[in-house]
Amino acid sequence: MSTQTQSTKDQRIQRRRSEILTAAVQLFQEDGYHSTTTHAVAERAGISVGLIYQYFGNKEDLLRAAIVDILADFRDRVPAAMEQAGSDPEARIRVGFRTLVEVIDEKPEATVLSYRESMTLSKEGRDEIKALEIETAEPFRAALLDGMTSGDFRDIDADLVVHNLLLTAHGWALKQWRLARWLDLDSYVERELDLLLRAIRP
Repeated sequence: MSTQTQSTKDQRIQRRRSEILTAAVQLFQEDGYHSTTTHAVAERAGISVGLIYQYFGNKEDLLRAAIVDILADFRDRVPAAMEQAGSDPEARIRVGFRTLVEVIDEKPEATVLSYRESMTLSKEGRDEIKALEIETAEPFRAALLDGMTSGDFRDIDADLVVHNLLLTAHGWALKQWRLARWLDLDSYVERELDLLLRAIRP
């Protein structure tokens, strides 16, 4: 098989997988995880049930993949954006937080689903999610520690600040129905960063 043929096949697989996950997330949100069947997901995605099982073993695998998908985006995109921001701790936090909120804005249904249904997963699935969350948090923690060392930030509990940062980012999905009445994404990011950074600067 040529490289181009393999690339085309990989793209087709990724596209179909994404279509299935999108359909699953929509139905999990509309009807609840427990009430949703793989037949309903297949119908929403416009494919056969058998095709779902080629990509995912069962309904829990669908839920796990949907949650992991957004957490993997955090893990991959946030550190890359923060690294490009350079060595300044505040600049890294600003870029990292904005990237978090942008990913959430792209996938609000999956973000809410990850909060609502993550405890439905097996212990193995929950452990995978916890590991991904820790990976996402670490670049923020490193930036805060660097800021304390350089004197840009006062002596703070870095883990608690990271916890608040992540919760605030997720708040864009959880409370967007209300926030959007007076804030767009840019305003939300800037105002929340202003509150956070005022609290941790010397």
